[in-house]
Amino acid sequence: MEKETKKNQLQNSLWGLFIGDALAMPAHWYYSLENLKRDFDGGVTGYTDPPHPHAESFMVGSGYYPDIEEAKKHARPYEILHEHARFYDTSYGEADIPLKEQEGQHGHEVPAKAQRYHYHHGLIAGENTLGAQLVRLLMQTTNRSGQYEPLTFVHEFIDYMTTAENNNDPYIEIYIREWFERFAQGYPIDGCAQNQRAVWSIGSHGGMIRPMVLSLLASSVYQGLGLGLEHQQLTHRSENVSSGLCVMIPLLFDLLRGDDPKSAILHHARHVHLPVVTGDALFTMYKEHDGPGNIDPTEMWELHTALRQEPMNLEKLAKEDDEKVIRTLIATACYPEHGVPLILYLLYKYHDNFEQCLLANVNAGGDNVHRGMILGMLLGAITPEIPEHLIHGLQSHTELKGAIEDFSEIALVGTGI
Repeated sequence: MEKETKKNQLQNSLWGLFIGDALAMPAHWYYSLENLKRDFDGGVTGYTDPPHPHAESFMVGSGYYPDIEEAKKHARPYEILHEHARFYDTSYGEADIPLKEQEGQHGHEVPAKAQRYHYHHGLIAGENTLGAQLVRLLMQTTNRSGQYEPLTFVHEFIDYMTTAENNNDPYIEIYIREWFERFAQGYPIDGCAQNQRAVWSIGSHGGMIRPMVLSLLASSVYQGLGLGLEHQQLTHRSENVSSGLCVMIPLLFDLLRGDDPKSAILHHARHVHLPVVTGDALFTMYKEHDGPGNIDPTEMWELHTALRQEPMNLEKLAKEDDEKVIRTLIATACYPEHGVPLILYLLYKYHDNFEQCLLANVNAGGDNVHRGMILGMLLGAITPEIPEHLIHGLQSHTELKGAIEDFSEIALVGTGI
């Protein structure tokens, strides 16, 4: 019975990841609650298609600039955008949609409203984003050989991204674009990850997801943390991501061990320090500079690494209304210094209701997709039975079922490292 319980926990943790992603996908990167409520009839209540247009989207005009001559010299593929290239400025073409206006939250230049394509334009209700598809790829590569091998994953990652028919999600995160720019230059394949100190947005909590999944292969948190941090360095060289993992992997292990959820969450929250700059102040600064790219790099580093001296008081924070905490105190953007506290806040308040908790994350907006995958893993670890409609509502639930079962079996046997 103990083995079956453990296996069920592992599987539910992984189901939670994919459910958290797909639920959040249509409301990804909505920062305005007014826009989110308007476009989703008061808020997202389940799987739904991404709307068009996305009033706040600034995907169009994002950059990808591989050195094509260097790529050819090293015989390395560089095309990762494929059918989605029309949304990007590249070293081999320009986005064919003009930027005419200014987005309200960050201050970025954006197209006219009718041409503000959703980040996940073309996906449908219950479909997973590229970030979750790469988790599935990681599980599949591990399942095929029965163990995790870093360079095997990297080769699979290269093949996946450079094969046109694999990815139908237009949103190619900056860490992927930066990775392939360095790959095209001839960097060793285990050294292509960009550094947060060079590109501030490499420090995103999206970099925590695959390391958390991999940690499940370890028999102890000590080894799980090492495994996760090793994998992180393949794609995200970020102090903030590493700090987040040092909280979330031990918390995941405690929840899987059966510790009381509220006590475990409070214990690990005491290791977290809230950022000095609140959510409101951060986005005010972004707008004042017409986008974060115009902020001095030294100042930008300070914005994302300056933390309060006192540890996070989650019990006190949880007594506040969501409206005061979310956006006002804690930004809903992609940064771990905000994302980790927000995940802990939502988990503490709503941990006893899997669906309610994930929907609270969805309707908080911002980078709810990556928060949702992390939150879903933690919730799944303490949820004995995932609602069937959430599993069967996933577009790829049949394929995911096999991958999740096989990966969980490897984790249970303890032969995957």
